[in-house]
Amino acid sequence: MTSAPSLLAPVRAGRRKQARSAMPGLGLTLGMTLLWLGLLVLLPMAAVIIRSMSLGPVHFAEVAFSPRALAAYRLSFGAALGAAAVNAVFGTLIAWVLVRYKFPGKRLASALVDLPFALPTAVAGIALTAIYANTGFVGAALATIGIKVAYTPVGVVVAMIFIGLPFVVRTIEPVLADLGKDIEEAAATLGAGRLTIFRRVLLPEIMPALLTGFALAFARGVGEYGSVIFIAGNMPFQSEIAPLLIVTQLEQFDYEGATAIAAVMLVVSFLMLAAINAIQARERKWRSTGQ
Repeated sequence: MTSAPSLLAPVRAGRRKQARSAMPGLGLTLGMTLLWLGLLVLLPMAAVIIRSMSLGPVHFAEVAFSPRALAAYRLSFGAALGAAAVNAVFGTLIAWVLVRYKFPGKRLASALVDLPFALPTAVAGIALTAIYANTGFVGAALATIGIKVAYTPVGVVVAMIFIGLPFVVRTIEPVLADLGKDIEEAAATLGAGRLTIFRRVLLPEIMPALLTGFALAFARGVGEYGSVIFIAGNMPFQSEIAPLLIVTQLEQFDYEGATAIAAVMLVVSFLMLAAINAIQARERKWRSTGQ
């Protein structure tokens, strides 16, 4: 007499086969993904690291950690962090207005958010310089109260805010659209004020998207060149960004020195983005488990 396990064996085998084929083509698509990422991302980054190592440890440290390079790093990463923080606040506000309210010119306002995506960076830099220079209508007004924007680190932050804003707005906007107004209305009926609703109801829901937009704006700001060099002034130790220092090294045909500075920026950027991704993962885990 055939045992029950032997009778169930074909059924179990069929279930295992069905489970394996639940995602057809996984091996092929995963292999193509890794190959594409390796060719376009990992290989160029590895080339930068390998080229910079040809300097030797001593020369590498002299070039990559010179006082001028350290000042450029501080400005690039500090300005990018500051600009991303400003965009996190005002980008959330703009996304809220575009999702929650109807007003004349809403489509035009939404299109203006995407303008930094399409605008050439050199054009953006020239426009910002014309506006915020001491002869511009905004810069002249600020100069009367002792605030100088163009050709200072403040101008670098302004340029990075300009090019990073769409990343925050477009990342948060679909999340707010999916939330709807019912959870806010439910919280209001329970006696929660507007600030409490935002802090206890909305902010936890949009936090992963907010962190993603912050990371994207930060990454774009760190690597920005075209829109910054026009308004920065490019004074060493004052308003010189790290990408400009790399270009300066290349103009002097010091390719190894340029790759050394690029390698430091690559490592620091990767570590900061990895930290942001870790915070995102922890936030998602906390929301899913409540711990």
